[in-house]
Amino acid sequence: MSILDATASHPRADADTAGPDDRPRSLYVHVPFCVRRCSYCDFAVQATREAPTDDWLDAVAMEMRLLAEERGWSTPLALDTVYLGGGTPSLLRPDAMAELRRRLEPFAVWNDSAEWTCEANPESFTAETARAWRDAGVNRISLGAQTFHEPALRWMGRMHGVDGPRRAVEAARAAGFGSVSVDLIFGLPSRLGRDWGADLFHALALEPEHVSLYGLTAEAAAPLGRWVSEGRETLADEDRYADEYLLAHERLTAAGFEHYEVSNFGLPGRRSRHNFVYWTGAPYAALGPGAHAFHPPLRRWNVRGWDAYRAMLLDEHRLPTDGEETVDEETAGLERAWLHLRTDRGWPLGDAGDAERRLAETWVRQGWARVEDDALKLTADGWLLLDRLAVEMASAAEKRAAPAARQAPVLAR
Repeated sequence: MSILDATASHPRADADTAGPDDRPRSLYVHVPFCVRRCSYCDFAVQATREAPTDDWLDAVAMEMRLLAEERGWSTPLALDTVYLGGGTPSLLRPDAMAELRRRLEPFAVWNDSAEWTCEANPESFTAETARAWRDAGVNRISLGAQTFHEPALRWMGRMHGVDGPRRAVEAARAAGFGSVSVDLIFGLPSRLGRDWGADLFHALALEPEHVSLYGLTAEAAAPLGRWVSEGRETLADEDRYADEYLLAHERLTAAGFEHYEVSNFGLPGRRSRHNFVYWTGAPYAALGPGAHAFHPPLRRWNVRGWDAYRAMLLDEHRLPTDGEETVDEETAGLERAWLHLRTDRGWPLGDAGDAERRLAETWVRQGWARVEDDALKLTADGWLLLDRLAVEMASAAEKRAAPAARQAPVLAR
């Protein structure tokens, strides 16, 4: 149980006939550099003491140019959201955000009304970096606090110490940031002695506008995955995992946060606009090692290694594509159910069939959902069962669609 993210074969898009929905209005940019890899991390990261900022800027700018050529974007994309994730974007030189914006201008532009988020680690988010980012137009910070418990921080491999998040938030506020999100991890091994309630208290004391939760998982490629497989570490059992998740729901909603998505809480008006692009199935572009893009119905992802990514772009001048897939009808149906149910918009009941309505009645009786605004919306208890419930709803919706398909008239050729 977990809560949580060969180019020649592609025909060039026709810029003259493509509709506005074909052009992404959101961009994700991956920064792969970290001083060290955390124990639970299986992301595309490169351990380094000093991030090669100039090479990274050269590479992502080249990728954006090649992508625009391939997709037929003859005019710059007009972006509503930009998200710099990692890795550790705050390891880059302070002027990197201003330079990134300048280099992308021929292909993608955004104004002050766009949501521009950058992830940061407390130890590398300095007052200088905060000021430079704000001057460049960054208007939202996602801060990787994870925990305020010193032994747990050491176990994770985090470097910022218990007081690091407070200093980082102070730097953000002093630079003029009015939107700060704090990341926390729950479900840690019990032997660490971390008090989850205390972590929630410390997070709220920072007065963030947004909080994201991540349930600890043992990914096979991460050090933690190896520890668990070797019997050297034990994760939280399902009961404690659920108890901590529900405690977070209780404490954060009592503090005025809206639990608007399975893992995310925002004060009114402070929801993540960028993440909603993923959750609604809209197209988005992506740059950087391991980055995933969606150009419906095509899903594509890049090579994960920094050295391979850099070489493909700067030496070979070709897109760093590692793989792709076309989302078929069955997969799209399951994803539609999963995406609807993971946010508080819920599953629409207006044209629901009998199977969907029977399922809704069962979930409401179990306390897993409520009906509101003609939609079936999962409760916090229901979100703990999201993967299972999404499969059930996709199956119920398929039963509604099947008779309609059978009754469709056959057209003469």
